[in-house]
Amino acid sequence: MHADPFPRTARIPGSKSITNRALLLAAAADGTSTLRAPLVSEDTLAFRKALTDLGATVRAASDESRWTVTGLGGAPRGGGPVWCADAGTAARFLPPFTAAGRGTYRFDGSAQLRARPLRPLVDALDRLGARVRADGGGLPLEITATGLDGGGLDLDSSLSSQYLSGLLMAAPLLRTPLTLRPEGLVSRPYVEMTLALMRRFGAGVDAYADRVTIRPGGYRPTALDIEPDASTASYFLAAAAACGRAVTVPGLGAGSLQGDLRFVDVLAKAGARVSVTAEGTTVAGTGRLRGGFDVDMGDISDTFMTFAAIAPLADAPVTIHGVAHARLKESDRVAAVAANLRACGVRVDEGPDRITVHPGTPVPARIACRRDHRIAMSFSVLSLASGVPLVLDDPACVGKTFPGFHAELGRLFPDLLPGGRPGGPGVSGASGASGASGASGASGVSGVSGVSGVRTSVEEGE
Repeated sequence: MHADPFPRTARIPGSKSITNRALLLAAAADGTSTLRAPLVSEDTLAFRKALTDLGATVRAASDESRWTVTGLGGAPRGGGPVWCADAGTAARFLPPFTAAGRGTYRFDGSAQLRARPLRPLVDALDRLGARVRADGGGLPLEITATGLDGGGLDLDSSLSSQYLSGLLMAAPLLRTPLTLRPEGLVSRPYVEMTLALMRRFGAGVDAYADRVTIRPGGYRPTALDIEPDASTASYFLAAAAACGRAVTVPGLGAGSLQGDLRFVDVLAKAGARVSVTAEGTTVAGTGRLRGGFDVDMGDISDTFMTFAAIAPLADAPVTIHGVAHARLKESDRVAAVAANLRACGVRVDEGPDRITVHPGTPVPARIACRRDHRIAMSFSVLSLASGVPLVLDDPACVGKTFPGFHAELGRLFPDLLPGGRPGGPGVSGASGASGASGASGASGVSGVSGVSGVRTSVEEGE
């Protein structure tokens, strides 16, 4: 492969993590906030709907480029049902928010979300004095709220950092200061993002190496520009590295709130040329991927699948470790990546918190997405870079975070699509769900709903 002298500019939507945190903080603020360039996806729309059901007002511009949020001036009151759909952030962030208010709230979500653990959060709310009923330790759960006092709390944060972020964001709404001491914290950069946004909305935060103290006082409204999603950008930057091309993501650069931008350090270790400036980030492939190293991706675990999917194209084995908590996401992501790579004929060694991928030439295979958007996106990149046709059983699942993913991958790399060159990649599939997100043929992916004649392999989500 030859180096690409003409960087392509990727159109990456807003950060899901920032969008949903900012939505909650704006909903709690006393006044009207403006969120510019929010992510519009299944997860963020579910989160937005839950907040409006709780009493906040969200007005969207006609093109969804701006959301204007009129907050409650505190925690919710009145109670009612809260539907979280597939959104893990809704299930982890909204229960503490409602527990700080008044009323009885009943939380539920999809079967996939019901399978994800909430026990550490439930136990923490119980110790703070909330009345919580969660028969299975997860959804559905019911909270009867009369407001909360603060105090000191040790929190098991080894399964997800979202429990800690949820409690932190609710803390300014409590009657007295709250000191949280996380134990076994994973994905620390997401907590740092939470604290930075809380400060932006006026919260009193004192952060130390082993604890965080939040003072009461609520939130003030603000205007916020939401930067492109670094996790989503990883697929396009990885494609550049693996295909010997160059891709620039404007607006995602030095000073980003998102720890997942550190994914480019992994690509640099694998031989790509990386430039991060105040204006954006560029990755250029050099025509080969280097392997032969171990890398801890625990703090950026949403991107470990991106690198694991292209790792067969490296010149030596790669071991990714520190990702045990990724087994508790939308799917068991370590097992899902390993199984799909094996289906492609790639040798994989798997441990509780690690995966080793050996070099190999992928073969055509059926990719089991497990209703997990990141599995579908990662293996789309493998198909593009390897020139091997793959079949996604659920291409539309990318709508959870980036409905236009397939179209954008195809726009950036049109010459690598089927027919663009002999043996070009072809990821195909169809979904019975309406609103399939991929443009037909983009990235070789036919994300088609209800259209006959398309190669399909559809199964029910977990």
